[in-house]
Amino acid sequence: MEISRRAFIGGSVVAAILGAIGLKMRERRLDTIEEGRDKKVGPLVEGTWKPTGCLGCTSWCAKEAFIVDGRAIKIRANKVSKIHGGHDCPRAHLAIQQVYDPDRIKQPMKRTNPKKGLNEDPGFVPISWDEAMDILADKIMELRKNDETYKFAVFRGRYTNINGLLYSNLPKIIGSPNNISHSSICAEAEKFGPYYTQGYWNYRDYDVENTKYIICWGVDPLCSNRQVSHYLNVFGQLLERGVKIVTIDPKYSNTAAKSHVWMPVKPGQDGALATAMAHVILTEGLWSKEFVGDFKDGQNRFVTGKTVDEELFEENHTFGLVKWWNLELKDRTPEWAEEVCGVDSETIKNVAIEFAKAGPYAMVFMGGGSNMQIRGGYNSMAVHALNGLVGSVDHEGGTLTGRSPRLQSLPKPDDFMDEMAQRNSKKQKIDQRGYKEFPALKDGKSGGGVVTNRVADAILAEDPYKLKVILAYFCNFNYSCPETKRWHEAMAKVDFLAHCVTHYSEMSHFADLLLPSTHHSFEQMSSAAQKANSYTHLWINERLIDPVYDVKNPETEIPWLLGEKLAQKGFTNLLDYLKTYKDPETGKEPTNPLELELYTLKIRTQPIWDPAKYEETGNHGDKFNSWQEFIQKGIWNSAPYQFKKLWSNMPTETGKFEFYSATLKKALESHAEKHKTTVDDILKTCKYEAKGELAFVPHYEEPYMVGSKNDYPFDFIDAKSRLAREGRSANCSWFQEFKDSDPGDIKWGDCIKMNPDDAERLGLKDGDKVKVISPVGEVVTTLKLWEALRPGTVQKTFGQGHWAMGHIAAEDFAKRIPRGSNNNDIMAAEYERLSGSTAFYGSFRVRIEKA
Repeated sequence: MEISRRAFIGGSVVAAILGAIGLKMRERRLDTIEEGRDKKVGPLVEGTWKPTGCLGCTSWCAKEAFIVDGRAIKIRANKVSKIHGGHDCPRAHLAIQQVYDPDRIKQPMKRTNPKKGLNEDPGFVPISWDEAMDILADKIMELRKNDETYKFAVFRGRYTNINGLLYSNLPKIIGSPNNISHSSICAEAEKFGPYYTQGYWNYRDYDVENTKYIICWGVDPLCSNRQVSHYLNVFGQLLERGVKIVTIDPKYSNTAAKSHVWMPVKPGQDGALATAMAHVILTEGLWSKEFVGDFKDGQNRFVTGKTVDEELFEENHTFGLVKWWNLELKDRTPEWAEEVCGVDSETIKNVAIEFAKAGPYAMVFMGGGSNMQIRGGYNSMAVHALNGLVGSVDHEGGTLTGRSPRLQSLPKPDDFMDEMAQRNSKKQKIDQRGYKEFPALKDGKSGGGVVTNRVADAILAEDPYKLKVILAYFCNFNYSCPETKRWHEAMAKVDFLAHCVTHYSEMSHFADLLLPSTHHSFEQMSSAAQKANSYTHLWINERLIDPVYDVKNPETEIPWLLGEKLAQKGFTNLLDYLKTYKDPETGKEPTNPLELELYTLKIRTQPIWDPAKYEETGNHGDKFNSWQEFIQKGIWNSAPYQFKKLWSNMPTETGKFEFYSATLKKALESHAEKHKTTVDDILKTCKYEAKGELAFVPHYEEPYMVGSKNDYPFDFIDAKSRLAREGRSANCSWFQEFKDSDPGDIKWGDCIKMNPDDAERLGLKDGDKVKVISPVGEVVTTLKLWEALRPGTVQKTFGQGHWAMGHIAAEDFAKRIPRGSNNNDIMAAEYERLSGSTAFYGSFRVRIEKA
């Protein structure tokens, strides 16, 4: 691809030189800039701090960018935020390297080679936006001509608060059911447990500032998960005031290094540890009497091995505790768990007792490590149920639901859906959600959730049909989904792919159109909300700089341009719909893409900035007098969280916190009835072992592992990088230079970590080049010996292995030689099927050989 790639990066060297000159002219000690003044050097730096935000991970922190002569030169936390204050994380600073990266896609490009494949040169050539939209509109009109609009799809990765325009409403108007998000390669199994115990399908907040005891389970808050900026700051305060911190993780994580106790559970065995801890809490009589209830005569009858009469226990705000004991917990002793999960029984007992005694000012902070496993759904329930046992649910110092900001819905598309659109948009979605083997039980509904990684198989099998036209944005499923070779084959099979991203990527290689995207932090209006510290904030930013290249906002500008082209070809519905996005202040309808962007943000956030809407939203938080005041401040903070409002008022079938999940029973029975079978058969199809009533309580399941122990002796641990902006940081030199900030990793390279005892047994030494072989593939990387890893496991950090993305991300960009290797190349496409989540943890084995 050497020639076409030269065309693709045309002007890169010149842009890099000019960029360097521009920065050199104003070079100062930028780390000391505060409110525009350089304290150490002295001279005034002429510039302005402007509010913005970061979508580099799911923390979605509020930021400020320092703008000098129309150029962003520094980024910092927005101290007005009540969820992270003025505290920052390392990721945000990489955004500046991203926006000015000379390897960005600079203008629309079209494919000239009709053949698609890893070894095919796409032959991209530059075109105008007018030609690009004309090509895309022709493809959509062809679908409409043939009554095949359901074969159109929108794929979404990261997004902003206005994503509904492109992601939901555009495909409906065209006539397709296919809006496919990245959610199930993110954390759906993590949401499964909280939903089927307390009716909450979302990420939790954690009141760490008022807690006395934290168990970080399968999560590394100092590295990943939500609100890294907040936790990086507050963890030091927790340690100072004597809060006990425990980390449960097979690897020695950033958080484990700051914890009092590290419990290196065997990968996949989280359910054994969780049920054993619940057993201890009950046999020791340490459950929360206020939240859970008590035996009517006050005598504790939870005795190892003995069943309990349900009539003897009176529950307060929970349901089914005694059922849970009788069905699962009575025999789950710490001694039993030690043999299964690899954590000694005394530690299990001590941590369980300390945790319960600290309750309700105690919490289990749960991440995906404990549940994004093939049999992880019940792990998710068991881990979260510990919060219920000690009464920390919706309690100070415990785990909270948080709240979403009061945003206004965008105009409905219904009136602009013709008969074809109404009919075709009701067809089965391409990801096979709701199939017998993919219940995807989001919000209790069969097929309610997405099964992102299954799309590749569906395309290859043409089941439920052949997908022909895809508009994808802010995603790179060819890199971020396990068993990547399936995605390469699937994208090669798709007739037409338009890919809207900032950087050429592995998915872009199979595209027919490259549509260069704005950078959310600087070049477009953006808005996003997140919760932490018992608050919610919403940040918003204007366009802070002129777009560096000829790029468009995928969520507003591209729909408008596409709408205009479709209207020229006789289909006016999309453009007519977009003209209903009227300015809330003036009533004017948009006449161009930038007006649509502005009005969409104003409509969506109107309950935040318009005093006339405050009465409708109740407990409002920050108040503004106008849109202008809101956009200038750039951030809204909610009112403080109100605790205990959910006690006996939970959106479950019983209204209680369910240790016996009537909510899950209803969902499973509904899915079974849909497929004319039994719940037992559904669970077997989904690779679970439970039968009968056990299916409705949190319980232990032996992990389902891909690869036999004899052929693949090491459990594989996928780890997150503290510098990865969701797999998009690798073309930043700062990412590569500071890559060793991930414990045990190396700069400008890639490695797999192994316990020295295992290496000695295999005759391997530190620094050896090794092959990592799984049942679905192999990669070559560097071996690093790492004592902070339990024997029998190997750990590799996700984030390297790009053969696209740019000259820094790849070892040789022109020849498609990656820097390091991608974990997903060797991970099988497996699922936690009850939630639809992709399995990343506790589900795979590998073997290591010298390369």
